[in-house]
Amino acid sequence: MAKGSFAFPQSVARAQALGEIHARPYALVPSPRVIFQLAFLTEGGSAVDHAVMAELSRSRGISPPGRDSSHHALSWGQGTLRWERHTEFSTYFWDAPVPEKFGGEVAVHPFGDSFSPPGTLISGIRLEIRPDSPETREAISAFDPTSLCYSEIKNGQGVVLTDFRQDGDGLTQILVIDRGMTEAGRGALVQRLLDIETYRTLAMMGLPLAQSLSPDIRRIEDGLTGITNAMKQHARDKADELLTEITRLAAELEANAALSLYRFGASRAYYGIVQERIRTLAETAVPGYETLGFFLERRRAPAMRPCQSVEERQANLSRKLARATALLRSWIDVELEQLNSTLLNSMDRRAKLQLRLQQTVEGLSVAAISYYVVGLFGYMAKAAHGVGLPVKPETLTGIAVPFVILGMWLLVRAIRRRHAEEARH
Repeated sequence: MAKGSFAFPQSVARAQALGEIHARPYALVPSPRVIFQLAFLTEGGSAVDHAVMAELSRSRGISPPGRDSSHHALSWGQGTLRWERHTEFSTYFWDAPVPEKFGGEVAVHPFGDSFSPPGTLISGIRLEIRPDSPETREAISAFDPTSLCYSEIKNGQGVVLTDFRQDGDGLTQILVIDRGMTEAGRGALVQRLLDIETYRTLAMMGLPLAQSLSPDIRRIEDGLTGITNAMKQHARDKADELLTEITRLAAELEANAALSLYRFGASRAYYGIVQERIRTLAETAVPGYETLGFFLERRRAPAMRPCQSVEERQANLSRKLARATALLRSWIDVELEQLNSTLLNSMDRRAKLQLRLQQTVEGLSVAAISYYVVGLFGYMAKAAHGVGLPVKPETLTGIAVPFVILGMWLLVRAIRRRHAEEARH
């Protein structure tokens, strides 16, 4: 078979789907190693984020990433600086050889005074991978025992320790004790641990918003309670006033719901990512210590409940406002129907009066027209008598009167009937 026999035109969607599988490959991480990852909210947009990475690339003599690129890597010192853009944040990952002691100072790193962050810092992590040794095990004393998480992973090939507290640089310290993992295995473990710390912080961004919206929701609930109580006593008398007030409350609620829609949805998504990453760790508990998954679930779940509670309260309150609005509108509609019925009855009476008046006018019109026609006929009878007709003009005029009246009545009736037919069409 000749090479290129299957080189058919490809769909753009196929290329994107195939490329997505390899969009975030795990870095091959040697041991020992220290890794720093900073996550910044990109409030200024992707242009600012791209400008920061482009400047870093040019300072190292490397071509900057393309405008549409979502990840980029460049050599920095004895390690590699990796940049990745996400929906609302970007991460900067850098690895280097470990210092002599756990938590020791790293002499040269890319996040010095010349680094201009693209936004505010949301997550900072320092992760060290060290071989299993007495010196490494002594690093346990560097963590806070009240929140220390200590568990084995990969069937004992590694140990993870952290207290989820920040060091003097504001970074969350994580220690991985390597007991024989491969470089690919270490890379996968590192990525999961970094994701857990980054996304658990992002998931909590919905909590301040939920706390700020809770008093507003309570005030709207109280307002709805007052409206429903007033509806029981003055629904018909104050329907318009109550409808205006309930519409104002509904508009305020919808504005708050629109404000929180993205944030709460993102928090749920981040929370799901954290849960998925914890499951893939497949931790084994060490007696006397908590696992990362147990510790985070015990601390995160209560913090996520206010977000869920506010969302549920907003949805329930929206339904209650809609029902109260429907009730008020039904009463207003009843009042409108009564007004319309009264108006229609009044119009019906007016139409009957108008018909009677019209019939009266038509009778008068027949009499008036007949009078003039009879007068004209009298002149014609006089003229005929003057030329020799032996009948007196008065006699001819008197005989013509009933015929003229009947003719005029038939004529007026025919005209009215024609007008009625035109009105129906």
